[in-house]
Amino acid sequence: MRINLLGLSVAALLLAGCSTSNTLSSAGERVTFTDQQPASSCQLLGNLTGSQSNWFSGSGGEGSSLRGAANDLRNRAAEMGGNVIYGATSPTQNIWSSFAPLDSKMSGQVYKCP
Repeated sequence: MRINLLGLSVAALLLAGCSTSNTLSSAGERVTFTDQQPASSCQLLGNLTGSQSNWFSGSGGEGSSLRGAANDLRNRAAEMGGNVIYGATSPTQNIWSSFAPLDSKMSGQVYKCP
């Protein structure tokens, strides 16, 4: 039985592209989470949701997938010009997450504080 090396290589590259986790950008590193209402001098920029796709990579553990969602949220907040995320929440696991590696999500309010 011959294996088509080119086809196998292309499939591996496609799967690798779909399974990468969200890495934190240098701008995202400057965004912080808080559970205290930001000061009145802070400007609310809007609500955002970050996500980590777990379909091809598997769940990778709840902590790992939530970290990817948090990184995505911080990166996107930085792109908006924000530097603080208030009230970050993540939907709870449901019955379907036991059967399929669903996306992990994290949402919060994005603020720009002096």
